[in-house]
Amino acid sequence: MDAELFPRERTQVAPGAVHVPDWLDPAAARELIDACRLWARPPAGLRTVRTPGGGTMTARQVCLGRHWYPYAYARTVVDGDGAPVKPFPAWLGELGRRAVADALGPVLGPEAARSAAYGYDDGGYSYGYDDHGYDIALINFYDGDARMGMHRDADEESDAPVVSLSLGDSCVFRFGNTESRTRPYTDVELRSGDLFVFGGPSRLAYHGVPRVLPGTAPAELGLTGRLNITLRVSGFPDAD
Repeated sequence: MDAELFPRERTQVAPGAVHVPDWLDPAAARELIDACRLWARPPAGLRTVRTPGGGTMTARQVCLGRHWYPYAYARTVVDGDGAPVKPFPAWLGELGRRAVADALGPVLGPEAARSAAYGYDDGGYSYGYDDHGYDIALINFYDGDARMGMHRDADEESDAPVVSLSLGDSCVFRFGNTESRTRPYTDVELRSGDLFVFGGPSRLAYHGVPRVLPGTAPAELGLTGRLNITLRVSGFPDAD
């Protein structure tokens, strides 16, 4: 948005959970959107996720590195076309490391930021102390009517921070607590280019998207709807 009356500032929403507005510049956002369009093509492309109870998620999804399905990971699209999952590119992992360092650095201090970005214990809360780097991406596409219920990202073996990048339409992002899907929670407006990182004591917090704000995407992106890219460290052995 041009000429903010009150410029948006980085905010610690909860311990270990930080919102950084406008982290991606327009050129980087366009490059990510172009990449998402390629990843969305079959095989192993954009799909509708079906839950064990027979329901469907309204946001559609494509995965990189490992294929997520409720509630596990696989090497192939076991709940779709059966194709091998698309590889996770190294440059996306580096983007994830930089995002964590940028988001958590001023909050945790330089040593803790290095720990968060590169997978070491900061001497207090753990921000991911294994030797694995970012190796999984879940990319969700929301049209104007799509939602995401409150859930936890709990299917990984690593507790390294989750990196969330928003592109296109703004949304209401609801960030809750680690005990239940109910209050207390905080609603945050995420706009195109925003970064949200959560780890440490907030790594298993419930979160969701109760509402997308149609027509709010920057026109120069050429995107109708919202893309959300979440980067995770699986912690899985390479051979499994």
